[in-house]
Amino acid sequence: MAVHLILGGARSGKSSYAETLIRNEQGNRQRHYVATAQVFDEEMSRRVAHHRQRRGNNWQEHECPYDLPSLLARFTHHDIVLVDCLTLWMNNVIYNHGETASEAQIRSQASQLVDALDKSTATFVIVSNEVGLGVIPMGEVTRLFVDHAGWMNQAVAKIAENVTFIAAGLPMQLKGAHG
Repeated sequence: MAVHLILGGARSGKSSYAETLIRNEQGNRQRHYVATAQVFDEEMSRRVAHHRQRRGNNWQEHECPYDLPSLLARFTHHDIVLVDCLTLWMNNVIYNHGETASEAQIRSQASQLVDALDKSTATFVIVSNEVGLGVIPMGEVTRLFVDHAGWMNQAVAKIAENVTFIAAGLPMQLKGAHG
């Protein structure tokens, strides 16, 4: 298992940095791109198209807005996997349960994610938003999201070999020595 967590704010350059890491990876492992976003409007459709164009054709794509732990458990040491992004996935987990989302359900999903990463023999490059740098959200559901996204990032960072923070397109190594 090898996990590299890439954190940063919105539009900080996280995804392009992650893609570059995988492009520079030596060996002939299968490249996988796991998209957690759901396309609900034209603007998001343009974002997805931009990401696909930037990556090129050498990736096997997987759309996985909900059952991410099960998908990640299927990859092997032959695979290098970019997951973009965990905070979108956490948003989907919370909103998939609707008004009935319990903290126990959310924690369980995040725990299953960390467990799948920890047990896998694949290499993962994982993109997630650092949500702890912004203003404190007003609504209960938004605070629920921020809390659980922060705790999820901490849990993934704990098992990750490398953690990089991206600000203004510039990487800052927080853990490990990957560059």
